[in-house]
Amino acid sequence: MRRLIPLCLVLTLACMPKGKHDQIVGQMSDEIAALQANIAEKEAAMASLQTSSAAEQMRLTSDAQTEQARLQGEVDSLTAELESTRDSLARAVSGRSARDAELARMREAVAELERRKAKADAALAEFRDLVGRFQSMIDAGTLRVRVIDGRMVVELATDILFPPGRATVSEDGQAALVEVTGVLASLAGRQFQVAGHTDNRPIATEKFPSNWELGAARAIAVTKLMIDNGLSDTRVSGVSYGDTKPAATNDTDEGRALNRRIEIVIVPDLSEMPGYDELSALTSSAE
Repeated sequence: MRRLIPLCLVLTLACMPKGKHDQIVGQMSDEIAALQANIAEKEAAMASLQTSSAAEQMRLTSDAQTEQARLQGEVDSLTAELESTRDSLARAVSGRSARDAELARMREAVAELERRKAKADAALAEFRDLVGRFQSMIDAGTLRVRVIDGRMVVELATDILFPPGRATVSEDGQAALVEVTGVLASLAGRQFQVAGHTDNRPIATEKFPSNWELGAARAIAVTKLMIDNGLSDTRVSGVSYGDTKPAATNDTDEGRALNRRIEIVIVPDLSEMPGYDELSALTSSAE
């Protein structure tokens, strides 16, 4: 019968585009209107039979009432199915909105990963370029290029740069630092921090009461030499860590030699770090 709409049709209505759904709902509404018009026509026919015999009139009235009840039942059934279809469509639209929001979130996450990968690729390329430019000095054992805590570091042993217990750069050390400075100065937009490190053997001279002073004096000496050889003084600074950040054990001569070092840290550009925009906005709002 017309009032029975297959379950698959209802499910299909819930998943179809809104325009198609509206078309079908409109057709169902037209059918309901036609049925209601049919009822009205039957009622009019009943009125026209008022002049018939009482028995015939009663029979016709009974038939009309039966037909009216049948048609009304069909109208009620179609109305209920129409409301059910509308509810299903509403749920489908709501679900689609949630899926669209999740899809947008996932696309943004992918875009962020692509941005981070691009930055990582650029950092890797920069590191490889730096290693390539220092390769001859690396092969000679003069320096190492490392990544420490996410930062590129050019590391030179102080045994090459300084006589024991002193902070005056040797001739060989000066030649090495001139070459290093030329390479670093060509890295546009980069700043550098020269860090002095010592082993844990105590020093207590009038000039260097502790390893802190010795590390600081050596860092300053390297910084000044780099400035004298063309690196802008706005791009370089010095700091001392003394013996607080050993690179190896202090229990062996080899380990202590590795700990006596100068590290030239290539300072990261904060604007390239993840979350920089959010941090910058937070800082601005706090001012």
